This record gives sequence, C-alpha cells and structure tokens, in this order.
Amino acid sequence: MYDNGLMIGHFEPLHLGQMRSILDAAGQAKSLHIIITAHPSPHPDFTITLQDKARWLQMACADLPFIHIHTTHEIELPLHDSFDDIKIDVPASNARLQRLIAALNLPAEAVLFVADNHPLAQSDIHEQLLMTVVTTPLQPEFDSYAIACDPIAHWSAIHPQARGDYTKTVAIVGGESSGKTTLVHKLANYYGASFALEMGRLYVGTDLGGSEIGLQYSDYGPIALDHAQAIRDATAVATAPVTIVDTDFVTTQAFCEEYEGRTHPFVTASIDEFRLDHTIMLDNNTPWVDDGMRSLGDPNARGRFEQRLIDIFARHDIAPYLIDEPDYDARYQQALRFIDQYIYGKNIPKS
Repeated sequence: MYDNGLMIGHFEPLHLGQMRSILDAAGQAKSLHIIITAHPSPHPDFTITLQDKARWLQMACADLPFIHIHTTHEIELPLHDSFDDIKIDVPASNARLQRLIAALNLPAEAVLFVADNHPLAQSDIHEQLLMTVVTTPLQPEFDSYAIACDPIAHWSAIHPQARGDYTKTVAIVGGESSGKTTLVHKLANYYGASFALEMGRLYVGTDLGGSEIGLQYSDYGPIALDHAQAIRDATAVATAPVTIVDTDFVTTQAFCEEYEGRTHPFVTASIDEFRLDHTIMLDNNTPWVDDGMRSLGDPNARGRFEQRLIDIFARHDIAPYLIDEPDYDARYQQALRFIDQYIYGKNIPKS
C-alpha cells in the first residue's frame, strides 16, 4: 500500500473503464490524487468544461474520501488512438510531474498510476522519471479514443454521472390538442429515453385545483421554474443520448401572452438561459379533442396561437423543425427520422 498516488487524464467523457482503473489505483494508495486536464481535440457536438469533468468525478467519488480531484489548464496531454511507436520526452514529462508534485505538495515517495500498456510503464522510461510508476490492469473492452470520438455510439460505456452532458434535449411543442404528449411518450419508449412532462398542466392540477380558472400572471414564473427543474432532473438520469421534453418555455410564454396580454420576464430569461438542443413543432392541423383543460379549440384561436409560437421562436432565434403531417403515425415516423439523423447521426434515405 502506497501513501500517495497520482493519476492524470482527460476523462472526456468519463467512462466505466477509467472508473475501474481509478478504483484499482485507489485500492493501492491511501490517498489518490486525480488530475483532470483539458482535452486536446474536444468533440464538436458537446461543450465540456474542466468543471464539468470535475463534477462527474466528484459525484462518482463522493463516498470515497481518499480520492481527491484536481483540474489544470497548464498541462497538455496528447491524444493517441494507439500507444504503438510513441516517443516519450522524458525531460518534458519530468517537468510536468515536478509542477504537479509542487502544486499538490506531494511527498517524494508518491507514485504515478498508469495503464499496463502506457509508454511511461516501459522499464527504460520509468527508470528516468521523477516518480515511481505503478500500473493498473488494462480495460480492453473500453477504448478511450473511440469513446471520445463517438460518445453516442458508446453510450453504455459512459459513466452515469457524465451522461447528462452527452444527452441532447428534444422539445415537442405545438398548440392544444396537437398530439404533443402522446408523441413524447411514444418517442421516450422507442429510444428508452428519459423525459420531462409539461409542467403547466401539472401545476394546474397541484396548485390550482385542476382548473385554469384561477390561473394568473404570477403563476407563469413558477411554472417555468418547475419546468427547468424537470428538464434538469430528466437529463441528470439520462438513459439515452436523447431526452424528450413535453413543451418548452416558448409555449409557456405563448400562453402567458394569450391569456395575460403581456410577456413574462422570467419566462423570457428561461427561454434564453435554459436553451434546449432541438425543437420539434407540431402543426395544429389534427382533430380537436376537449379534455376539460383546453380552451383554444376553434380554428381562429388555434391558428392565432400557432402564429404566436412562431413569433416567439423568431424573437429568440430558435428555428424549430416543423412536422405538418395531419396523421399521428406519420408525425411519429417523421420525428423518429429527425432524431435518428440529428442526434444518432444516421444517414436517413429520402423517401
């Protein structure tokens, strides 16, 4: 058992193979320091910060107090798809290690943990290093390079604490009786995805006694706040690369303008601050179904509300994907094609 150990890596994304290596190292050291560095080639579809990565590891290791998480912008590690034929610059490596030892105030006998096949583990290299090298077993079923290049294809390998930053939100919006909620549940079942429900409808049930008769301007802020939390909860436990959201903040604003005749500043801020990745808008051309909580049923009202949605989207520079098929199954199939193409990266042939 070593007193102090050190691990260094990109951890982007944090995956189960890396976590297993961390646990192996933690079993050999009384105190393990993990240094998170910036990724040299971040994935263009995901914006991941050092703080994001620190949060993943802090949460994953929250009940392991002997593991300590650190970040650095100063040390750059190269990215390799293979360790074959890699040349190690020993003086540069020692300089990096010296900076880390000084920054963390580590004792001279602290060890450096690397994988069995890492170039630093080669006998002719580690003998020249400032720190003793200790190896952890290979995790051959987890290819860090492949996972970093295509996180969606390797979703099951991503650690649960990191998945929230690798799922894409898709909001399903539209006027009343446009089939939003049914489509949300169909899509969530198809992809095995987490989903956030429409908070306005739930709020009417929990805070207004089941009827909109008591709805007023002051209610729209809490509705938006509840919706933001619901989205956060759904993405935090994301079960798929897509998370489905029933309606959005634009819809909440549209109802506020429709019923109250004015915009709500908190809802306006929510639209811009809690930006969703994709929006699918359903045309209001399906049969009207009165479920006891709907009030915009005549053609003029439905058309007016749809135009209001379009205007608010334009106001906030949001370009929704319009589905105008009147048939419910055709809408479902069109939504599947959109998600398959823009989230899963599938090449969808034109019909």
